[in-house]
Amino acid sequence: MRQRVVRVAVVAALVAVVLLAVPLALAIRSALYADQRDTLERAALAAAVRVSPDYVTGDPVELPAPPAGGHVGLYDSQARLRTGSGPAHGDAPVHRALDGAAVRSRSGGDLVVTVPVSHAEQVIGVVRASTPVAAVRDRVFLTWAALLGVAVVALAIAVLVARRQARALAAPLEDLSRHCRAVTEGDLGARAAPSSIAEIDQVARTHNEMLHSLSELLRHERDFAANASHQLRTPLAGLQLTLESGLEQDDDTRLRPVLAEALATARRLHDTVEEVLRLSTSRAALRPRAAERPVGHVLRAAEERWHGTFAQAGRRFECHAGDAPDDVPVPGGPVTEILDILLDNARVHGRGTVRLAVRDLDDALAFDVTDEGEVRGPAARLFDRGHSDGGQGTGIGLALAHDLTIALGGRLSLTGSAPTTFTLLVPVHCEEASHGAG
Repeated sequence: MRQRVVRVAVVAALVAVVLLAVPLALAIRSALYADQRDTLERAALAAAVRVSPDYVTGDPVELPAPPAGGHVGLYDSQARLRTGSGPAHGDAPVHRALDGAAVRSRSGGDLVVTVPVSHAEQVIGVVRASTPVAAVRDRVFLTWAALLGVAVVALAIAVLVARRQARALAAPLEDLSRHCRAVTEGDLGARAAPSSIAEIDQVARTHNEMLHSLSELLRHERDFAANASHQLRTPLAGLQLTLESGLEQDDDTRLRPVLAEALATARRLHDTVEEVLRLSTSRAALRPRAAERPVGHVLRAAEERWHGTFAQAGRRFECHAGDAPDDVPVPGGPVTEILDILLDNARVHGRGTVRLAVRDLDDALAFDVTDEGEVRGPAARLFDRGHSDGGQGTGIGLALAHDLTIALGGRLSLTGSAPTTFTLLVPVHCEEASHGAG
């Protein structure tokens, strides 16, 4: 921005200088030539006054001193030089002055002024005053050089002023940019400082007010997530203890599978609450890393949880690891949550057989969840919070899965619309992948 401001100011100053200097230079040139002609005319008139009619008979004439570097001469009616300096025979201006009119002209590289000398209404001679054009041209060039120097000084001053103004304009904007960058990096306490420019101050105040509102909104959301998670922990812990105690004391073989399934569900719900609480922290760098589990364990757990659910709905559920090694570690909690959301979405909105497959992509694992249904409408809106397929549900599931995927550094996308296929890409460290492959 600073360079742009300086460039605009310099261009404006340069245009102003050119528009002023060019006409001024032409006016100076015309004035210097006119002034020199006036000087010659005054010298010629002063000489003509001193000419006596008796000069024809030999009476001497005393002419005034010529201008510096010039000539003053008296010519008779035959255009011959009688006294003074100049060409021996009169040139065109002398012959024209013999007709009775004063002449201002150029001749042979000189500025020439001729004045007729009259007596008894007859022209008895001509006074010729001249000076070299080069002398006037030198004065013009010297004046133009001075004018150019003034223009250069003016441009230099304009550059200095423009740079100072550019600093004054750019500094608060650069400061605002640094604060915006700090906010982007997670520092919600950054605030733009006031400046001496009212318009930029208004932008800074609006920025600070917006940031304050966003900070309050985020704080309320984090507090709500933390409070809700905290309030759910206690009853969940009590429920798990009750179920564990029931498993230890109850010898009824018919109730033990039900209690075991209920205990597993309660533990999964506890893991979900912990994951939501983990995601509610303000900075990703401060979030504790999710515990890792082998991908085979994650798939087997998913099959155990969802096989019965799909069977009760009269649908098949297939789960296989494909070419992915079973012992490759992945963040167990988040991946489990995402897969549960995708499988529940397939249960509610999909049709037919549901398949969960894993593919090895060297530096990542691809989890494909496929059913025999079809997705209609824009795929990008599926992950918008509040948007639900067919108007069913709250529209939170896929949005939550998308947020969990971003927190993992992965990617969740719809890779097929007929049949419906969601693909979850989970990055895997190269050393871990190679270790697992071995």
